[in-house]
Amino acid sequence: MDVRHQIAGPAALAAAKVDGLVLVIAGESADAALAPPLSSLLADAVADGDLVLKKGKTLFLHRPAGVEARRLVFSVAADDSDKAFRAALLAGLHAMKSSGARTIGIALASAGLLGESRAEATALAVAEATYLYRHSKPSAPAAWAPTEVTLYCGKTDAKAVQQGLRRGAAIAGGVTLARELANRPGNQCTPTWLAQQAKKVGKGLDLEVEVLDRKAIEKLGMGSFLAVARGSDEPPRFIVARYQGAAKSEPPIVLVGKGITFDTGGISIKPSGEMDEMKFDMGGAASVLGALQAVATLKPRLNLVCLVPTCENMPSGKAVKPGDVVTSMSGQTIEVLNTDAEGRLILCDALTYAERFKPKVVVDVATLTGACVVALGHHHSGLFTADDGIAARMHAASRAALDPCWRMPLDEEYDDGLKSNFADMANIGGRPGGAITAAMFLRRFTGKYPWAHLDIAGTAWKSGPSKGATGRPVGLLVHFVLSHAR
Repeated sequence: MDVRHQIAGPAALAAAKVDGLVLVIAGESADAALAPPLSSLLADAVADGDLVLKKGKTLFLHRPAGVEARRLVFSVAADDSDKAFRAALLAGLHAMKSSGARTIGIALASAGLLGESRAEATALAVAEATYLYRHSKPSAPAAWAPTEVTLYCGKTDAKAVQQGLRRGAAIAGGVTLARELANRPGNQCTPTWLAQQAKKVGKGLDLEVEVLDRKAIEKLGMGSFLAVARGSDEPPRFIVARYQGAAKSEPPIVLVGKGITFDTGGISIKPSGEMDEMKFDMGGAASVLGALQAVATLKPRLNLVCLVPTCENMPSGKAVKPGDVVTSMSGQTIEVLNTDAEGRLILCDALTYAERFKPKVVVDVATLTGACVVALGHHHSGLFTADDGIAARMHAASRAALDPCWRMPLDEEYDDGLKSNFADMANIGGRPGGAITAAMFLRRFTGKYPWAHLDIAGTAWKSGPSKGATGRPVGLLVHFVLSHAR
């Protein structure tokens, strides 16, 4: 849902003609830049103990005296950071969801400017608050869908807010696409279906999208990718999507997304508990396609190529076995010691394919290792790169997008774990440093261009009562790509 902006000073907020007004109070102080009667309502609520000015606290008022909006929510942010603003706004919107409000106004109840970053955060918070997966659950209630959302800002801030809302809307659309793709059950989201969705995105934005079938993949010599696909009746697909916003001679940024639409582990089969969540193993592919849509919507002056190798990892009489040796597109041979380390086997051939574009930089995105979840939990995505410049740009993008990542080591000593007596390398190392040895494996296929790897196993989806795809790291990817625009 798009958010519009409107110029309104503190005195005008009480007269805003909306069903519900959400005011974010920055910091743990009542010194908010509000005019009466809103300032009086806030002061009284604090004095009476109805609102504590602490992080995460909200107060819902119905028909507040002297305010045109029928509903008013005060939501307290931990501080004046963009991260705190977004969290408080999301809390305020959730407080409004159970009401009958259909037109929503949003404002920052402090003297500070909103700026591009908070405007972007607003668009993303609105998208998150209104998202509901319903495709395979027709009994689900209708999603909360305000007919109009307005962000109030000052006159000097209006241009920056407009730009931030535009970028935020594009990223929010990409996040929603990624969530929709990843939330689909594995019997619906097959490699063929995923390729169809990529073509649909391309058609809507006039992008060039090519889908290679098994025969074409075989012709390319992608023996590692095909080894993973061998155990499934679902045919593999290799998606190549291009956005051209600069001259053809301009080297592109290449994003590579792991597209395992369901991962049983193959012959090295996973435990049955929570195996249903392995439909999310194409979260890298989903985020890459979401980023592609967002970038193409914003139309920056740069070139972008997105590569998605997609298949299922299933056990069968045809499936690759532990101890098998396969030949990658690069010509390097791989001893498959564990068939559940399949993501790197499909990515390595895609990384070799990326060489033909003579890229400016390549970033692969994958729900690659449980070891990364152990190391970083569910807050930071794991960032691996030997290039300090790429790392700095990635961290800057993650901060701007409020989509954090953390750089992990790639020391040469970790490479020893991939030694094999029967092939150029094994597909796994020992248990210690599993996320690092996985990245070291991929690094062997990236010698001809600058490269980074994002392990999103801990951030691509949530488990438990709120189980579902997050759409991460679309925001990080979009900001990283945009940082290369002229």
